[in-house]
Parts: sequence; structure tokens; C-alpha cells
Amino acid sequence: MPELVRVRADMPPGHVRTPAYLRGKCGLIERTLGPFYNPEQLAYGVKADALPLHRVRFTMAEVWGDQAEIPTDTIEAEIYAHWLEPA
Repeated sequence: MPELVRVRADMPPGHVRTPAYLRGKCGLIERTLGPFYNPEQLAYGVKADALPLHRVRFTMAEVWGDQAEIPTDTIEAEIYAHWLEPA
């Protein structure tokens, strides 16, 4: 059963790989791609943690609300586990 998650709504300064338009939005984990080194740490030349990377599916209604042209269409994004929380 797919897991429902919410992307953290944080807006930290610096190098961040999570799209701002998805922060605070809920989606379903479509699959886990495996552990990869955290690019947010690598960008600053520090030792990077290996973190699970997930492909998360969002509906256009969730992302764009009433402005969604086709609310049932979906978008998928690859998001590291430290950006996700249970919804």
C-alpha cells in the first residue's frame, strides 16, 4: 500500500534539492529508489549521509488547487527522506 507523506514546508537558505512548489504538499510514495548521498551536504563539500530517495506522486489538485487545469493529472518528483514526514 502506498504511503501518504507530506513534504516539509521549510524554506532554508542555501542549496536545496526539493522544489519549493511541492513544500507543504501531500503525495504518495510511488517507490523507493535506494540510498544516495545527500546533495545538500555535497554542495558544501562536507561528508554526506546516504539517505533514501523516494519517488513521490502528487495530483495536480494537490499542487495547484483550484488553478489545476486537469486536477486528476499527476506529477512525480524524487525527494530525499529527510524532506518527508507522515501525512
